[in-house]
Amino acid sequence: MATDYDAPRRTDDSGLGEDSLEELKARRTEAQSGQVDQDEADIAEGFELPGADLSGEELTVKVQPMQNDEFRCSSCFLVHHRSQLAEQRNGQPVCKECAA
Repeated sequence: MATDYDAPRRTDDSGLGEDSLEELKARRTEAQSGQVDQDEADIAEGFELPGADLSGEELTVKVQPMQNDEFRCSSCFLVHHRSQLAEQRNGQPVCKECAA
């Protein structure tokens, strides 16, 4: 069966359309002033604050040394494959993106 998405939506709740503006506002203020079920400490536990002490953390990423077919761009300092080499400026390699 085809659905007409432009038609007004009807809900099964017959009382929804009959609520006055004042009743809706009262419900909104009740919901906003209600008690929060979750503890603030539980919510904030997952957030990492900037400037936090991370001295006890260990890296889990394995860092590989630069390969023979790679170079470090003297402009953006990223490591690229040799196929991305555009030119040499003052004897320093420059990638195609920085040369453009």
